[in-house]
Amino acid sequence: MAVSVPSPLSLQAKKRAYCPYSKFRVGAALLTMDNYVFTGCNVENACYNLGVCAERNAMSKAVSEGYRSFKAIAIASDMDDHFISPCGGCRQFMREFGPNWDVYMSKPDGSYRKMRVDELLPASFGPEDLSMKKVFDIPNEY
Repeated sequence: MAVSVPSPLSLQAKKRAYCPYSKFRVGAALLTMDNYVFTGCNVENACYNLGVCAERNAMSKAVSEGYRSFKAIAIASDMDDHFISPCGGCRQFMREFGPNWDVYMSKPDGSYRKMRVDELLPASFGPEDLSMKKVFDIPNEY
């Protein structure tokens, strides 16, 4: 399934958001390398930090189905004064799956801004950094 940008699927996903506390609806549509689409919406929780962002929701759905490479993600919200941007946690979550894929941040009127993950999270830390040479003989100094 091909996805236009900004994706109408992200707008549809936004309608399913569960956000009784913030009233801030967000939807996402994630495009895999073979053009399959996973949608997600934000899901809040009374214990605020246990909520899940739309972007991480869509990516987790894709990963749970075996996908690990993505072309793009489109994000939609109800904000009309500026483009919806992924939070820091979502940026790092996106980076886990590579720095070189597209993020489309939209407004309700259909206008959008396109950036790449590496632009949203410059000088990032990713999986490849875990294989770098490290000093293992570090004494504990209490």
